[in-house]
Amino acid sequence: MPARNARFADGRPLRERPAPVLHKPSLLLGLPDPLHVPRPAPHQAADATARVMLVAVSLAWGVSWPALKIALNDIPPFSMRVGTSGLATVVLFTLALLRRRNMRIHSSVAAVHLVVAGCLNIACFTLFSAFAQLATATSRVAVLAYTMPIWAALFAYPILGERLNVICGISLLLCAVGLTVLIYPLLGSSDLIGLVLALATAVSWAAGTVYLKWARIDADPMAISAWQLVVALVVTFAGALIFEGSLHLWPAPARALWALAFSGLVGSAFAYLLWFEIVRRIPATTAALGVLSVPVIGIVASVLILGERPTIADIVGSALVLTAAAGVLLAPNARSSETAPIEQ
Repeated sequence: MPARNARFADGRPLRERPAPVLHKPSLLLGLPDPLHVPRPAPHQAADATARVMLVAVSLAWGVSWPALKIALNDIPPFSMRVGTSGLATVVLFTLALLRRRNMRIHSSVAAVHLVVAGCLNIACFTLFSAFAQLATATSRVAVLAYTMPIWAALFAYPILGERLNVICGISLLLCAVGLTVLIYPLLGSSDLIGLVLALATAVSWAAGTVYLKWARIDADPMAISAWQLVVALVVTFAGALIFEGSLHLWPAPARALWALAFSGLVGSAFAYLLWFEIVRRIPATTAALGVLSVPVIGIVASVLILGERPTIADIVGSALVLTAAAGVLLAPNARSSETAPIEQ
């Protein structure tokens, strides 16, 4: 522990390392911490190019939802997820090599943390969401998956010591009402299983995000994402062998293969690479709130591509849920005095 009045060589007071706090909006969405991504000069913060990139990322993730549904019509879930995770893993490691990024994980403890986080953040997320889409409408799955910030706020209370404030409480109430509106008309139908799996998608994503923040792995953000993809690839490949007997990626219709390729290359690898650049250029709040447009794009794309027709309950419930998620992201930090502000 440093001495009470210890100072750096330039006279600045030396303080203890602050406790981990999850409240940065990008972290609540499970995205790479902008504080660990190199930034350009301050005058480039409000970069119009980055905002265009944010639109591209939201479109990529939003359109990936119906694309996955198209792939699932002809490819079993585990095999499909092996394909998407495999493509994304190869692309990320190739680009990391070309950019000479440091992909090393420096300790066995950090490696164990990455295995746990990869299982929760990517393996469980991808598998739960795939099975959810087989049981209910894709638009519902897209919305419920993005209740993740709400569950992350709940997990952060006992694990990271973050207090829930009034805005978080109101957001939780809105989320409960929205879920009730979504679920009540579906009681007794097979769609209810899909909604439970969609919520499991959000909960596993939230648990992985909080765990990753608690673990505080010291590594390049691209390395953290890429190695989590490797973990997911191993898990889904094992699942394919156990539950499907072997990989069933071929023969498959061209439509399904194109959808799989789009999800793996555009929805995963391309979108993550853009995200690394986005968080260097614009405030994390702007980036995280922009990503909340993903389920909206997912709903519109599902209507246009899959021909889904959301009910009034779907529309009202989705609006309440997304409002709740936005409220959590915008809630003031109860521990802001102990942490660095979001870099602008």
